Amino acid sequence: QVQLVESGGGLVQAGDSLRLSCAASGRTFSTYAMGWFRQAPGKEREIVGGISWSGAATYYAASAKGRFTISRDNAKNTVYLQMNSLKPEDTAIYYCAAKFDLNEQRAPSRVTEYNYWGQGTQVTVSS
Repeated sequence: QVQLVESGGGLVQAGDSLRLSCAASGRTFSTYAMGWFRQAPGKEREIVGGISWSGAATYYAASAKGRFTISRDNAKNTVYLQMNSLKPEDTAIYYCAAKFDLNEQRAPSRVTEYNYWGQGTQVTVSS
């Protein structure tokens, strides 16, 4: 079992930056690939990006490439999402998720691949 708690969301203006954090419980964090997803009102949950257990592999949605960076600190059981140049269309609830996966070259990208989810943190970008 893994419990995930996101933090760092808030209200920002277009062009600003935010860093989201996701703290995981348990001593086996380094055996989990991690993902960041988001869900805007009336829309389906979508991938933002993922990172393998070692950080060797990452995946980014087209909307996130060049603006967002995923990283992790296995010693702190934490995964981060650095978001730069935020746009109003980035407004959503952001969720982190975990998937047991020992393949350090795989960063899962689909909602259905992940087993554990956090409660989400709201990000609102004003124009």
